[in-house]
Amino acid sequence: MSNAPLLEVENLSKSYGGVQAVSGVTFSLMPGEMLALIGPNGAGKSTCFNMVGGQIPSNEGRVRIFGRDVAGLSPRQIWRLGVGRTFQVAQVFKSMTVRENVEAVFASHQAGWGLLARAGKAHRAEAEAVLDLIGMADFADRPCADMAYGDVKRLELAMALANDPKLLLMDEPAAGMAPMERIELMALTARIAKERQIGVLFTEHDMDVVFAHADRIMVLNRGQLIAEGEPEAVRNDPQVRAVYLGEGLVYDQAAAAGKASVR
Repeated sequence: MSNAPLLEVENLSKSYGGVQAVSGVTFSLMPGEMLALIGPNGAGKSTCFNMVGGQIPSNEGRVRIFGRDVAGLSPRQIWRLGVGRTFQVAQVFKSMTVRENVEAVFASHQAGWGLLARAGKAHRAEAEAVLDLIGMADFADRPCADMAYGDVKRLELAMALANDPKLLLMDEPAAGMAPMERIELMALTARIAKERQIGVLFTEHDMDVVFAHADRIMVLNRGQLIAEGEPEAVRNDPQVRAVYLGEGLVYDQAAAAGKASVR
């Protein structure tokens, strides 16, 4: 790994009226690292995540991406810096084929949406290379409307990789997928992240995914970071165990095969 963080978040805070959604959150993310942001419902995960991605502004604090302060930048401007993004509910063009979806991202990044109609086909080879990377080359001509949701999620990952990002933001990537599909998607993401030295920040409720694939875990509760570290240390943290229903995170050696859980 490089010694320079891809993402630096410093004292990030957000309030809505009298409600403090996020308070003083600080962390960094290195190239090739899988960093999970977890916590109970209402902990502030989505707010924190969307401040990093530019969807909502912070009240205080700073976000630096590749060393640049991104305050005031739109999500699209942040994307164009080299930041990929996936969503809890997959965002694809259902009226297009798999290949056309990826071509659209290449065209938008290089030519802008105004030239999409005539620029899309120029990126056929690039789109097919990305689909091959994630194992969807055989799906290239399939209409998205006819695909299973797990395959739609994989396509969304391909679209997020189309602008050759060095930072990837994934909001609940396993949501709505079958258990084995979740494991396969995140194993694929982790492999690509290591090979291409992409830093991955992801939020996730599924502890199978978190403990099997995260290099580090951050735990939010009531807007504040209560724990941060390697998976085993976080699992044994007393505050974390108390937050998760008083019983904690149950994890053993089977986690690598997707057996971890929250009880």
